[in-house]
Amino acid sequence: MRTFDLAPLYRSAIGFDRLANLLESQRADAQPSYPPYNIELVSEDKYRIVMALAGFDRSEVEIITERDSLQITGRKQKEDTQRTYLHRGIAARDFEQRFQLANHVKVTTASFDNGMLTIELVREVPEALKPRRIVIDGSDNVQALEQRQAA
Repeated sequence: MRTFDLAPLYRSAIGFDRLANLLESQRADAQPSYPPYNIELVSEDKYRIVMALAGFDRSEVEIITERDSLQITGRKQKEDTQRTYLHRGIAARDFEQRFQLANHVKVTTASFDNGMLTIELVREVPEALKPRRIVIDGSDNVQALEQRQAA
């Protein structure tokens, strides 16, 4: 089965059209397998992307984050010498890899060591968006809202 019926989602959920569009685009675009990478869940709100970039130098890799996307690009510099390979198993070709980031996920650090690119990400939900308990028929709610607006 290669198609998704998203009609039930549209009938009962509001504001999830971005999710539906993301599912649709992932189905249409086959993710490239080069370069190989892992996505790790480090803790509840921390993630790590580890990408194997054999043959690349730190200066040939660029990481760009914009709103809800992360783009990693590798542009191999042209070699001055002509080589004759009997076997070429290290690809070392240009690449562009994109990742969609969930809301409030931000890149914290990136490191490149021994041909491995490691990108650390963290989800930081602002206090205003975290769940809070509402007291029924309590005057505390109004006072709390007034205090937040005054601050």
